[in-house]
Order: sequence, then structure tokens, then C-alpha cells
Amino acid sequence: MGVSNCATTLPPSKQYGVTKPLSLAGPTEADIQRTKELEKFLVGAGLYESAEEAAKRERVLCQLKQIVKDWVKELTRLRGYSDQMIEDANAVILTFGSYRLGVHGPGADIDTLCVGPSYVNREDDFFFVLHNILAKREEVTELQPVPDAHVPVMKFKFDGISIDLLYASISLLVVPDDLDISSETMLCNVDEPTVRSLNGCRVADKIIKLVPNIEFFRTTLRCLKFWAKQRGVYSNVTGFLGGVNWALLVARVCQLYPNAVPSMLVSRFFRVYTQWRWPNPVMLCQIEDKELGFSVWDPRKNPWDRTHQMPIITPAYPCMNSSYNVSASTLRVMTEQFQFGNNICQEIELNKAQWTVLFEQYPFFESYKNYLQVDIVAADADDLLVWRGWVESRLRQLTLMIERDTYGKLQCHPYPHEYVDPFKQCAHRAFFMGLQRRQGELGQEGQQFDIRGTVDEFRHQINMYMYWKPGMEMFVSHVRRKQIPSYVLPDGYKRSQTARIMCVQQAEKPSCNDSVCRSRSGERGLKRKKELEGAEEKQQSQDKRQSISPPRRDSLSPELIVSQKGGMFLQQCSSTVSGGKRKSNETSNNFTSAKMQVAILDKDACSEPSKSQGAQFAQSADGCVYHPSGVTNLVEVSTCEDPAHELLRLSHDGHLVGSTGCSSLYSSQGDLYRAESKSLSNNPRAPRGILTSEPAQKSSMRYSVTSTA
Repeated sequence: MGVSNCATTLPPSKQYGVTKPLSLAGPTEADIQRTKELEKFLVGAGLYESAEEAAKRERVLCQLKQIVKDWVKELTRLRGYSDQMIEDANAVILTFGSYRLGVHGPGADIDTLCVGPSYVNREDDFFFVLHNILAKREEVTELQPVPDAHVPVMKFKFDGISIDLLYASISLLVVPDDLDISSETMLCNVDEPTVRSLNGCRVADKIIKLVPNIEFFRTTLRCLKFWAKQRGVYSNVTGFLGGVNWALLVARVCQLYPNAVPSMLVSRFFRVYTQWRWPNPVMLCQIEDKELGFSVWDPRKNPWDRTHQMPIITPAYPCMNSSYNVSASTLRVMTEQFQFGNNICQEIELNKAQWTVLFEQYPFFESYKNYLQVDIVAADADDLLVWRGWVESRLRQLTLMIERDTYGKLQCHPYPHEYVDPFKQCAHRAFFMGLQRRQGELGQEGQQFDIRGTVDEFRHQINMYMYWKPGMEMFVSHVRRKQIPSYVLPDGYKRSQTARIMCVQQAEKPSCNDSVCRSRSGERGLKRKKELEGAEEKQQSQDKRQSISPPRRDSLSPELIVSQKGGMFLQQCSSTVSGGKRKSNETSNNFTSAKMQVAILDKDACSEPSKSQGAQFAQSADGCVYHPSGVTNLVEVSTCEDPAHELLRLSHDGHLVGSTGCSSLYSSQGDLYRAESKSLSNNPRAPRGILTSEPAQKSSMRYSVTSTA
């Protein structure tokens, strides 16, 4: 930090990037002052680690280096190599990501790469032998191998420091301590996972070489990463941008304004990317093909590259698009946030606003009228760790599916934060997505988006988890803004007095009994009464509304049965765990919610499955009945806490789902989406037996999000 000599900075003698700079202007006194204020804000926000934590990280890395050296020497000895080979055997630990770039904060993980000799492989030696060595050490906790990831990784905490450890086996018998990772010879005779593992270090080193001023780059990047987290657009796994993406975007701005100080670079960042015409790629250098057999990003040759929404190209060979996860919906959200940042920076430059305004947290739960809530539960914390990781990695697919099935007319905003309900007695996490009609899209009043089949297809993908265990369940529900649970709201959000009273009542009575189901608080009861009175009239006019959804797939669960009144018989299993016994609720109330009229099955149909069907049922950690050998099935239920809360329940209930595998390719607005769903019959855990004896009919109802935008 520090900009005391910024005003005398000379224009650089070399050109950075693929184009000439937009401006060689240096900072004014006002720019220098704003930079000092920005740096003061970053320090006050706690974005810099203490000297003690920095020293601890160094100690952890030194210990990890010694562990992998001993590991390789032991493998060399066991494989009968000579004494000289055993003595020379070596492995090195390299860092990349935020730690390598020097922009990590307190509590951040360390991205590390272990480079070993050719005779030490990833499958057995790394994920088995080294895994066991680490598991025996007292300093190592939360050890989680992920061998099937796009970039295979082993995650763990070493003395409280989070570590992401990759492995690359290069074509050398002895790995030198001064290994030059930037050399293309490192890529000879290696597989694709090894190339992806090596690329993290190669990209980080290349970025450092391609920016004009590394200290200004670091301050700007640290600032914008914090901004992205505050505005809810920092997450590669959910379709936004991760650390390397933000680093590349900031590096490009540094190239365009080589003499700018951090306050100028932050302002120019928003100015540039507000006006950027995507999908034109962001590149720090020209793309080169070294002809080593690896594919590089080239939309002229690779049709799939033409579908990328926001290409941000890595500078090291083989050049790849680091932001292939971005969808049309997440790009829209980021573009809106860039515009927000640009407006605030203009006010800051006019001395009409302070830096604190730029970093205000995004009011996600006040920005939409409709949301999807994805609840994840497991038997214990260890199971939840892996189950949550699997479901979170697939949430991006749900966004793409909704875009595809609504022809891009229903936009999704996945929020990259997870929440925990303190009143749940089981291991639990919750994710949310905002839903809204695409701006400028005209439609009749009352038009609905049918995404029931989309959620059903998403469920099938989740079911393919090969490490599934009993107790791992997922629930997908449609909630409105007023139904957002209180545990997700930050302290700064204001709620009405009625909402606060209801939250207190729910906290005091987390379980739902008959009296609660039949009587509500005064305000809610009156509102629900009005909805019930208008239910019949709305149902009669439902046929007049037009749906913009694609044809339904015959892949819904058989428990979705049409009633004579045009509604559905739905299974409700709302319960709590009390002394290991399940509490079932007995209700047969009919109500209308989001244009859906439902009738709840009786108590016996819900909690006591027929023994004649030959299905054995067990009880999960949250008290829900599931089929131990079954896969999740789609059930529409309504919670006792709020009859207007439509819940698509994915429970292991042993129902047989009739589904045919399909693979479709759809093009909309010039974007290409690929949807692949595997047949349920291919699942080794395919369930047997059906709970309900009523014949399944073709449903005319829709799980729908009524557009009020």
C-alpha cells in the first residue's frame, strides 16, 4: 500500500495486453487522496491478515512440504529403486490463487499444488496413500478427497488453516526444488486433469508478469473481490465469477490504465465492464497454440466455445475460458451490479458518496417477489459436508434448465450464500434463487411458468450421486418474499411487526400440531380466508390463462394425482423429531395457493405405508419417512406453518417413477444449451413399490410461479 509517489509515475515503456492502453494519465491529488481513503476502508473492513496468521500459514506450508517429500521417498523405497534414487526423490508444493497473488484475507484457504515424479500417480498414491498419511495426523481435520471433480482435489484443514491440495505427476523421475512451472515442457506426456491442475500455478505466474504495477493490482483486486462478495456475485460454482475470473478482469483494466492508482482502477473497472459487449472475450495476451495436443479456446473451430456467455480467457497455454459456468441469468445479474458500481463510483468522484456506499450488502431478499428455496438435510455433519457439495455443484444446472424450459423468459438469480435453520434438529443447509420475468417481456395478467418438470429433471440429476446414504434428502420449494424464513435475514433488514410475531411463534413451536394447522395468527388468518373465498373463482378462470411453458415430460411421480375438482392429492409429511418418534399431522383442508388447489392425504396415507406393498421404511434425521433403497421423488406438499408455501418435496419414499431418458439440444436468443437427463431405470437405487393405490392420471395442474412483475 502507499501512493506517495504516484503523481510522478512515468508512462511504461512496454505495451501490456493485446491492445494499446486507453489512457496513460496518472493520478491527481484527489485520486491519491481517494486511494488513501479506500485503503483505510479495506483495513477497517478486516481484509488484511495479521502478522501472526501470516507466520502460521508459512509454518503450515513448511510442514506440508516435508510431508509430501517423505511420502514420495517412502513410495520410491517401496518400489525398489536404488538408494541414490531414494535420496534424490522429491516433491514440491506450489501455491496459486489468492495466496499466490497476494490478495488473501483472514481465514482464507490456501490453494496448493503438489508436483511429483512420473511414477507417483494420483489415483492410488495421492488419494489413497497420502490421504491415509494425512488422516493419521492430529493437525489434519475435515479431510475430504474429491477425486471425481473437474480438477481433482483433496480438501482439509491443517492446524486450522484450510488447504485445497491438487496433484500433478510430471514426466520427470526427479522433481527439482527450483522447478519452472511456466515452461511448456511440464505439459509433455501428461493427461487432461494434470494440465488443469498445473494451470492454476501457470496462470497466477502469468498474471503477475502481465500487470504494470503489482501492488496497485493487488489493492484493486482485494477491493473488488470484497465488493463482489457483498453484492452476491462471487461464486464460480453457482454461475458467477470466482477468484481467478476477478483477477483476470482486474488485470485487464490495469493494462488499459497502466498509470492509474487503485481508486482510479476501481472506477475504470466498472466503467469498462458496464460498456463491454459480451461475448467478446477478455484476454491478457494473444491466444497461442503450442501444438502439444491440448485444445485451446477458439470459437472459430470449437462450436461449444461459441455458446459461452462471458468469455474470460486464461493467459497460459492451453488458453481456456475460465468463466464457462456463467449463464444468461447470472450475466444479467453481474451486468446490473457493474452498473450499480459505476453509478456509485461516479458519485464518489464528485464527492457525493463515500466508499462505504459501494460496499453495501445486496438486499437479495428484498429484490424479488418469488424465490426457490433448496433445503438440504443429512443424517450428520459429515454426510452433510459431501451431500451439500454435490447439490451445490448442480445448482447451476437448475438455472440453465429453467432458462431453457421457459425460453429465457423466467430469469433466475442464484444467491451464493448458504443458511442454517437454528430450529432444525438435523444437519441442514438452505440455498435460495430469486425468480422474475425477463424485463420487457409482455404477457397476459396471470400467466404462469410451469417449472415442475424442470425441477423433476433436476431431481433426477441429483439422484445420480454415487455416494448417497440414507438420510440425504433435498427439498425444493417456491416461496414468496413475505414467506422468507427469518433466519436468512441479516440484522439490517426490517420486517413488519406481524412477521416478527409470527417468527417468534414459529420459534416457540417448531412442530406443527392440529391446532396450529387449523388456526393462524389474526393477520395471516384473515388473508388466507380471503384467498380461500376466491379459490373457486380463480380455479374457474384458470383455463383462460395461457402458459408459455414447453410440453410436459411424462416423468413426474405417480403421487401427483388429479382430483375431481381439478386439484391434486398430495402427500404431506410435516414432522419433528421427538424422542425418535414421528409426529404426523391430520388435515384435509383444501386451499388455493399460487393458482393451485390441493387436497392433503389423510394421516394413514402419509405416515403408515401399506405393508402389502413390501416396502421397508426408515426414519431420517429430521423425522421424515424414507425408503432406504429408494431415490428421491417429487411430491408437492404444503407446510403447516403456511398453507401458501408450495413445497416440492424430494423424499426417499420408494415410489416408482416412470421416466424415459432424453437428450435435447435447444437454441434460444443465439445461446445453445444442452440438457441431458438419464433414465431413472439406470439408477442402481431405483425404488420399488407404490404407496398410493389410486391410478395415476395425467395432471392438468402446474407447479407455477405466477408472474407479478
